[in-house]
Amino acid sequence: MNVTALAGRPTQGVFQVNGWRELNINIFYGAIARQLGGPAHPGQWRAFALGYDDYRDGVVKTDNRPAALRAADTASIRVATYGGHYLQLIPTSQGPIDLLAWGAVQTGRWGGLTQRAAAYAVEAGWQPSRLDRVKPWIRAGFDYGSGDGDPGDRTHGTFFQVLPTPRVYARLPFFNMMNCGDAFGELIVHPVRKLTVRADGHSLRLASAADLWYSGGGAFQPQTFGYTGRPSGGRSDLAALYDVSGDYAVTPRLAIGGYYAHAPGGDVARAIYSASADANLAYAELLVRF
Repeated sequence: MNVTALAGRPTQGVFQVNGWRELNINIFYGAIARQLGGPAHPGQWRAFALGYDDYRDGVVKTDNRPAALRAADTASIRVATYGGHYLQLIPTSQGPIDLLAWGAVQTGRWGGLTQRAAAYAVEAGWQPSRLDRVKPWIRAGFDYGSGDGDPGDRTHGTFFQVLPTPRVYARLPFFNMMNCGDAFGELIVHPVRKLTVRADGHSLRLASAADLWYSGGGAFQPQTFGYTGRPSGGRSDLAALYDVSGDYAVTPRLAIGGYYAHAPGGDVARAIYSASADANLAYAELLVRF
């Protein structure tokens, strides 16, 4: 059994050159987790609660209301997120299968609106036992964050991602888990002991065509909300994403990596970027551990 409690305040950073000063945001988190099964059938469940209190002055919230209504809403954001996960590893004669289920609901206040939103993720993986030379790991799943279906009512239905780290889930981070459904497949192999190669494919659609296409990673300066939203134009097909990466451990303290991604834009992106709605990203990196 593991019990975790956290209270914190984020600081300025990311694109804010003068960093480290505190933002007027409070974060509270508590969770209880327990291991299940023995060494042969390991698993885990967790229940958590997360509180987010954003009382920065003069920051206009990003949502699907008209600009005049958003500018007039100066009330704080006070959102509570409750959820949990279940993990299970199932040994089989053909290799272990891993299962993941995660879900969360949100209540509270989005300024002058009532917050009512939800998100969930279901994923599964398989590591075939007869291919030990490359040790493949095949994974697939669906991640979902709710959107707001009516910009004119008194309820904000967009799942609020609080303060995530986008790169973990989207290394070409033109999307996040707000108003988004992400169906994906993934393959990880190890051609040699020190090399890890990963390839992903994603199909991305907006959860609600009445809501925005959101991107960003949360608050990082006093004057900026931290998320951007582009109009959907009443469409849902956001984009696809195909990427591949390689990471090589030269020594235990030195690693090199490379990444390439191509994202063909869907109807939502094409309505905004009429000349070219496709995106590409490539990078190389050197990682040194001290």
